[in-house]
Amino acid sequence: MQLITNGFLAWLLTATFSLQPTSLDSEFTRLEDRWNAAHRDADADGLAALWADDLEVIVPRMPPMTKGESLAFARTGRMKFERYETSQIKVRSYGDTTVVTGRLLRTRTVAGKATTDDWRFTKVYARQNGAWRVVSFHASDSPPSQ
Repeated sequence: MQLITNGFLAWLLTATFSLQPTSLDSEFTRLEDRWNAAHRDADADGLAALWADDLEVIVPRMPPMTKGESLAFARTGRMKFERYETSQIKVRSYGDTTVVTGRLLRTRTVAGKATTDDWRFTKVYARQNGAWRVVSFHASDSPPSQ
């Protein structure tokens, strides 16, 4: 019985600690919050600070864009975000590269017309000069709910 009790306690401690967010998870949760707020607030300078100079953005119904093209578009003010929320975040790190995947729900207004997007996304971060920068952002439409 002692062996079973000790085994259960060991399993419980392992399960508890494995569910705790790591400092890396916390760092990328913070970066996600900054990304989302910058979009909602139309903060192009905030986005520029998060993006690597060689950023590539690929999203549905838009041509691929560089950092310069993405910032130019953001600065036009043609698109306003009422909602920009990420969830189901998964963080995987490979040294100086980290991949963040998740779901993005956003509501945007363009030319007075509101549209809601439900996307799955992948962001690739690279550590550059001690800071994490997004080098690639790819999104695709989420599959329809069953």
